[in-house]
Amino acid sequence: MTEETPGFEEKPDVPSGATSDDAEPKAAASEGAAPAGDAAQIAGLTAQLDQVRKALEERTADLQRLQAEFQNYRRRVERDRITVKEIAIANLLTELLPVLDDIGRAREHGELVGGFKSVAESLETVAAKMGLQQFGKEGEPFDPTIHEALMHSYAPDVTETTCVAILQPGYRIGERTIRPARVAVAEPQPGAQTVKAEGAEEAPAAEEKKDDGPEEG
Repeated sequence: MTEETPGFEEKPDVPSGATSDDAEPKAAASEGAAPAGDAAQIAGLTAQLDQVRKALEERTADLQRLQAEFQNYRRRVERDRITVKEIAIANLLTELLPVLDDIGRAREHGELVGGFKSVAESLETVAAKMGLQQFGKEGEPFDPTIHEALMHSYAPDVTETTCVAILQPGYRIGERTIRPARVAVAEPQPGAQTVKAEGAEEAPAAEEKKDDGPEEG
């Protein structure tokens, strides 16, 4: 065994031709380089974090856009489904309108009796549940968007074009008209308003003539 010599301290290896004083600056330089390496590593991690954050924002925007498109698609499909359903019901009820007309005429002539009456009322109830509404009344103003004039006449007791007879009732489903009401209309007598206007003008003239009389005293 080799005995250590008291007071002998090991020193780092020093290259030949170099003194211990030259080794100390190199050690100090390596200690100073460590913080610079850490800063570069932190900068790299920060850049990677920014890239990840940017990618996350892009994916979030894509997801929100897809959700909005899906919601629009669902609303469009639901709207189309309702439209197709309304068209199918309207087509069915349109085919039933002649039958309903026959029921109405039978009711007017007192022929809606017995089992025929029960069947007819059941049919009308089912049609009403499906949204069918009847419209058209005597005395209402003529509206070309919901009325179809089949007969025309003049009447002294009307002030505007008026439905004076319902020849065939109209039907609608909600706001959609599937058949206009076929009506007879009456208009005011030609010249009736003119005569009335002339009479109104003559009255002030008579008053003016009365006022122009000789003054008393």
